[in-house]
Amino acid sequence: MLDTIALDLVPSDHQVHVALFRGVQNAGFLHSQLLARNAAFEYAFIDASVVASRNQILAAAFRALAAKLSDNLKTPNVHSELVTSLSPSNNIADAYRRFGISPTTKDLVVVKITYPSDSAPTPVSRDDIEKHLAENVEATPAEFSDDELAVSTDWTKVKKYYKLNGLPWLDAIKDEQERKLQMDELVLGAMALRGV
Repeated sequence: MLDTIALDLVPSDHQVHVALFRGVQNAGFLHSQLLARNAAFEYAFIDASVVASRNQILAAAFRALAAKLSDNLKTPNVHSELVTSLSPSNNIADAYRRFGISPTTKDLVVVKITYPSDSAPTPVSRDDIEKHLAENVEATPAEFSDDELAVSTDWTKVKKYYKLNGLPWLDAIKDEQERKLQMDELVLGAMALRGV
């Protein structure tokens, strides 16, 4: 299931396509394609265990697109920029290691950002992206929703990576949904403050 999302404040010909996969069997292969810089696999492959919400992915996509549109990418392309935009720090290698795919990734968020360029005035279509993912990702597709993401989220990792441990007020929240909502807001805040 590929979800196509139009972001506000971004040109309408720039689209974000997102898919969630469970039980990935070929994470090592996908990881190797990224390392080889295979252009056919130019996606943001994100380990779903560190994703707290849809908003986290969409905020990172917006930040990456804003960097691309202002010619301010700090990484090789908009997809690697998206992965680093998930991080609360400026350490690019650390962001890839923590948030990107690894050979042991089980659940995966895949993001493809399409836009016209000089070399490709007509961007790759949604159908072509969906077909390519179906042929190359050995996993079960799932809906890209907060409820489905929550199944994969490792809150211990999220709290560690975003430095949310040791917050007594957060731990004191009894309602699990409210606590997760507060953590999601803290994650988005940490991403927004990166580099400030």
